[in-house]
Amino acid sequence: MGAVVGTLTMQTKQRRISRDKADDDLELTMVCHRPEGLDQMEALTNFNKRELQVLYRGFKNECPSGIVNEETFKQIYSQFFPHGGKACVSVCVCRFHSLSPADASTYAHYLFNAFDTAHNGTIKFEDFVSALSILLRGTITEKLQWTFNLYDINRDGYINKEEMTDIVRAIYDMMGKYTYPALKTDAPKQHVDAFFQKMDKNRDGVVTLDEFIFSCQEDENIMRSLQLFENVI
Repeated sequence: MGAVVGTLTMQTKQRRISRDKADDDLELTMVCHRPEGLDQMEALTNFNKRELQVLYRGFKNECPSGIVNEETFKQIYSQFFPHGGKACVSVCVCRFHSLSPADASTYAHYLFNAFDTAHNGTIKFEDFVSALSILLRGTITEKLQWTFNLYDINRDGYINKEEMTDIVRAIYDMMGKYTYPALKTDAPKQHVDAFFQKMDKNRDGVVTLDEFIFSCQEDENIMRSLQLFENVI
């Protein structure tokens, strides 16, 4: 989750408010997709109007049309992982330092699907800010539910070993082919096995949302990782 929030807020934090509300309302009408009004978004998120204005300017700077498709999302996301980098798997609590070229496209695909709540192949500003509101300002349960949905690739309400393996491999691809210390070839399988040993309480081969939340709340490292970005904006 650290990788998710860090990359999505890096640029928006640097934006500064320099126009009044009238100017902002004018800007909202000059894109192909017009986001909901600030009052409505303020009511639906944990951000105030000024923070929403900062986020909107950052979003519009990268996506002038107001809509992001998957390919554009991958291009933006890959800018933050051109040579690997520090990545955090919030559930497995694994941290490595990558030294080689990385491929963030697969992980970005899964991340895009998590943001695309309407499942229509696009992300609007409302989708972006709603997810960011949960990741930065949501309750522990809301953050864990969002993360669970990220890992539940087929959206059937369960995380199975195949889905978790796909996610872990995507994260290793994003980190780079080589890491220090060096990873064994069976490292993804080991992490998936450890995940299910910890999370699959009834040993039925899948992890439910309740099992996921309960297990995460038992882990102090995971709880700390969920609080890392609460004051980013």
